[in-house]
Amino acid sequence: MEEQHKKILQQNRINLVTDMDPSALYEPLVEKGVFTKDMIEVIKSSGTRRDQARQLVLDLETRGNGAFQLFLESLRESGQLGLMETLLNPAPPARIQPVAPIAVRPVVQPLPISFKPVDVGKQSNYIVPICPNKSSSPTPDQEYFKPRPEGRTRRDSLQSYKMDSSPCGCCLIINNTDFEPQSMLSNRKGSNIDSEKLERRFSALNFTVEVKTNLKHRQMKQELSALSKKDHSQYDCCVVIILSHGTEVNHRRFPGAVYGTDGSYITVQYITELFNGKDCPSLQGKPKLFFIQACGGDEKDTGVEMSPEETRPSVGGQDDQTDAIPTSSSSESLTDVVDAKATLPTLSDILVSYSTLPGFVSWRDTQAGSWYVETLDCILEMNAATDDLAAMLMMVNNEVSLLCAKGLFKQMPVSFNFLRKFLYFQTPCIAEDCSSSEHI
Repeated sequence: MEEQHKKILQQNRINLVTDMDPSALYEPLVEKGVFTKDMIEVIKSSGTRRDQARQLVLDLETRGNGAFQLFLESLRESGQLGLMETLLNPAPPARIQPVAPIAVRPVVQPLPISFKPVDVGKQSNYIVPICPNKSSSPTPDQEYFKPRPEGRTRRDSLQSYKMDSSPCGCCLIINNTDFEPQSMLSNRKGSNIDSEKLERRFSALNFTVEVKTNLKHRQMKQELSALSKKDHSQYDCCVVIILSHGTEVNHRRFPGAVYGTDGSYITVQYITELFNGKDCPSLQGKPKLFFIQACGGDEKDTGVEMSPEETRPSVGGQDDQTDAIPTSSSSESLTDVVDAKATLPTLSDILVSYSTLPGFVSWRDTQAGSWYVETLDCILEMNAATDDLAAMLMMVNNEVSLLCAKGLFKQMPVSFNFLRKFLYFQTPCIAEDCSSSEHI
């Protein structure tokens, strides 16, 4: 959809959600090819009439350049002429009065920075933490990744999940890179690099890894359902990784949705419910980990001013892309706020790690892969032998927050953590018991 039409929908979102009858639009929008029947079913399942109207507007912004005109025709055919006139004659934007400049601006002294950016020494579209060669001593710039001194004991079994089965568990990677033309979604160059890194990494952490590529949304549901129905009695953990386009949707606990190659999506909420302790009994009390490399919306974070020592400038940035499906992230949508009242017994032992905040884009380099996956892979390599997962995800947050796309845009990963204990992955050293019994 053209940018001017997206802005019209966003500016009139309150009127559309309040006054629109979405049920009268479903049939004409399907007949005109704006939505598929499956997409309409997803919109219908979003909740009340207002919820359905809101979701219809959000999804409409992801369609092609002709979608806006076809939407207007559908409003006319369904008798919703007032809304059609409102969209055809949008109110002019309010004139903003300039603010008088402040005469004296106080000088803010930055806090001491202990971390220094890594000097990669080569041209790249963004700078990522470089895993040091294990045979060499770490330099001061690599101090952040240096493992703890040997002999540092892990938490005892009452505070840590059991993670000593071999294999430790199943890991499913869904990598959607090539999207069908009718989906109106761009292909995700560089995602195969992410998939290969994560396949190697979780294999090294003693997981049985299965990679599925270019799945339609029904195929995604089938693969996820098959994994949830598998007997996990002999395993200690389960991992699901999804690399795809994403969007912002209504939710009760876990925000966001990921797209199949056919342009229809499944919600993160739906995915996690397949594996909760109630619906997947063989994983009760065991950690279920979900890693989502996809956009949560179309907002771009330009960041705030900070010390130049605490940022990693982008070099070039011509290959930086996002996995965004444009949505409106206005604060007027109260149902897009995270629900803090989660039902802990059902959600316990689940962790969902998103590459970016809900509502914002996630950056991916076509030659080097995504910021989030590159950083996650490096942190796991350097710290899995000594640090628990929550601590490592905080390291990922810090590293990704220092990166910059096109000299301007930032990214901030986020996790929804319902784990009850510390989680330490298996590493070759631990699996071979090459140190001491303190490391189990």
